[in-house]
Amino acid sequence: MGEDAPVRYTNTILIDHADVRHEGDVLLYSDGSWSISNGDEDVLEEIDGTSKLLTRSLQNWHTHLAMQLNGRDFSDGFPLHRWLNEAIFPTEARINPEYVRMGSMSAAAEMIRTGSSFAADMYFFPSTTGSVLQEVGLRGLIGGPVSDMALPSHPDAESALSELDGLLASNNENDLVQYAIATHSVYLCSEETLIRASELAEKRNARLHIHVSETRKEISECFETHGKYPVEYLDSIDFFKPDTVCAHASWVKKNEIQMLKNHEATVVHCPSSNMKLACGGTLSYPAYADAGVDVRLGTDGAASSGNGLNLLAEAKLASLVQRHDHWDPTLLPASEIFQLATKESKDWVAWGIDDIRMAPHGRGRNRYLGHLVYNGAECLDMWVNGRALRRDGQTLSLDEKKVIDDINDAVEKYYEGVEGV
Repeated sequence: MGEDAPVRYTNTILIDHADVRHEGDVLLYSDGSWSISNGDEDVLEEIDGTSKLLTRSLQNWHTHLAMQLNGRDFSDGFPLHRWLNEAIFPTEARINPEYVRMGSMSAAAEMIRTGSSFAADMYFFPSTTGSVLQEVGLRGLIGGPVSDMALPSHPDAESALSELDGLLASNNENDLVQYAIATHSVYLCSEETLIRASELAEKRNARLHIHVSETRKEISECFETHGKYPVEYLDSIDFFKPDTVCAHASWVKKNEIQMLKNHEATVVHCPSSNMKLACGGTLSYPAYADAGVDVRLGTDGAASSGNGLNLLAEAKLASLVQRHDHWDPTLLPASEIFQLATKESKDWVAWGIDDIRMAPHGRGRNRYLGHLVYNGAECLDMWVNGRALRRDGQTLSLDEKKVIDDINDAVEKYYEGVEGV
């Protein structure tokens, strides 16, 4: 939108974060705010919104963006450890910044096409992913991975934390991309590494991001080693800082949920990944909601997600799996799950409503949100920080055809010796 000049959508429908529907002409401002239009304001552009539904953009709170290279691969149906040992580890051993750039660019293309303007990422070569998101105009919380195992990007945890110290020092709250510390898990990080990461987060006023209590195997081994379950263990070493992002948090006890609340953690529900990898359980939303814990949605990486990076599809699945698991059809109706999927969004998406999936509109034109969550729709426009990343079904901030060609070419070498022809 440029400077403070808004764009005007005419004859449109806007649903705000409180699920209140507004019809008519509206103004969208570069700071993310909006207002009803009188029709006489100076605007950057006037857009016919007759066949468009305006909502806040989707927010993906746990993913591994560059794993697009491993997404939709030959390993569908592999058990977890076969998947890791025959598909993920052999390919990730050859990962480099150029592969990460290609994977991140592919992820950005899918995010824009499916209506997500933000991702909390955890993957190798974080500065590469950060530069891609900045280039295409998306928001990100980019977590540099920390592990006591050697990583493609670092030989040890000390090296990873040293790089992150520099990246965190560059954080500016006005930038679209912020960096974070992504300690992988309690089973790949020693107590010393976890404590050092937490201290660095406090020093740089940065966020932590960690996989926690994803599988039964993880929690049983943690208890065997430390005499505590993962959240209890992290609490006992004073790991948590406010707003720590805890991915999965499926296998937890009630006292651990209260600990997460006490530490003001953000817990991320990733149902499609839990089910695709047959982890045996997913986050129990009612227990977290009762405790007042901040819950968000995430797709996980495209390699383990059943929905790629389509957070709208993840929202549908989250709603359905919670109802199924708790025998309660009232859980997470469309308006509530959409609030989880768009929480804290400052950006806008225009969805196409001239689409059989969005029909019928209802006698009071009140069915759009339910159709959007459960049937899906095309993302026609996306506005981030005043910039149009997509208009009328065409992505503007990157060349999607080139991205497709590049990643198809890259996979030929990336999977050489791993996948047959």
